[in-house]
Amino acid sequence: MDNQMIYLDNNATTRMADEVIQAVCDALVLFGNASSMHGYGRDAEAAIEQARSQVASLVDCDPKEIIFTSGASESNNTVFNIFRDKIDLGAKRNRIVTTTIEHPSIIETVKFLKARGYLIDEVPVDSTGLVDVKKLEAYLGDDVALVSVMTGNNETGTIQPIKEIAALAHSAGAYMHTDATQAIGKIPVSLRDMDVDYMSLSGHKFYGPKGVGVLVVKNKSPFEAFVHGGHQEGGKRAGTYNTPSIVGLGVAAELAQKHLVDEREKLWHLREMLRVGILEKIPNVVINGNPEHCLPGTLDVSFPSAEGESILLYLDLDGIEVSTGSACASGSLEPSYVLLASGLDIELAHGSIRFSFGHYNTEDDVRYVLEKLPPIIKRLRELSTR
Repeated sequence: MDNQMIYLDNNATTRMADEVIQAVCDALVLFGNASSMHGYGRDAEAAIEQARSQVASLVDCDPKEIIFTSGASESNNTVFNIFRDKIDLGAKRNRIVTTTIEHPSIIETVKFLKARGYLIDEVPVDSTGLVDVKKLEAYLGDDVALVSVMTGNNETGTIQPIKEIAALAHSAGAYMHTDATQAIGKIPVSLRDMDVDYMSLSGHKFYGPKGVGVLVVKNKSPFEAFVHGGHQEGGKRAGTYNTPSIVGLGVAAELAQKHLVDEREKLWHLREMLRVGILEKIPNVVINGNPEHCLPGTLDVSFPSAEGESILLYLDLDGIEVSTGSACASGSLEPSYVLLASGLDIELAHGSIRFSFGHYNTEDDVRYVLEKLPPIIKRLRELSTR
């Protein structure tokens, strides 16, 4: 089984589904500007509106609540920008509450805003990465405008109790946003059931194209455009439509909804097969994240006395592609801020590897990892004691 490539970095990005590739290719002939009133424009508009309905069906919302964006990073920034504008205009609610383990597109936005004097509180998490709901509730006063908590963490896979948090936010008079990017296609995600006001997602996390995503804005929720210019998206997001990618996103959404139950079971099975195998074959390891409330397919493991980047490089030589944390922070040699926020010590955080499974993975992939990983860890631990 040597000389093969095993891709286990699906939380960073996924390969496009064959059906999505075909849909994108077919849509390349829809060259008309969807904002134009002539036939070519109407053809492109019809394809975009079909995709809007497909995404709305996946996340259980009104198609009119869907705004196409370049991805979840833009969507997240847009939500924070909405409330920054309200604060700048003198709103009495001038505080935002989020967590210490959000995606970098929120963490870095928070740093940017706090440096300019905006009031933002970051709620801590427990040792499994779960938000401390009681502590979050203590932050909620009549000055809070927005609460933003991710649905599932991109590193540990820990799933947050979004419905419960949204109820608390609303009872305090605040709006609720969730970055559901990692959860889409893995667990049920419903705008109505979760009762959130804003939701972000990215196509490339569930076998769709890169560079296209969605911000769902619940009817009557505050909104200010982040990108100004044309009248696209009802004036909510300017810019000529990326028709092929939006069409591909719609097909990916339809596939995600169709295969959700089977995908969830398969990804959890592969994750558990690897987890159990690692615990049996490698001594002294730490499984990070919540053991029950975890995205299927995500397994984050720390290997004491073995450095994460070294493990990654050795696995890469054997054709196994993994991650040491968020892809958006992979250029940094700093330990995972998500793991540190969960109370993991710095050595364990440095020695962590994220395995993330996807639709195209098999049991043979797991067996191959369990063949190659133990001797790598043994070798690295021996080197570290010399």
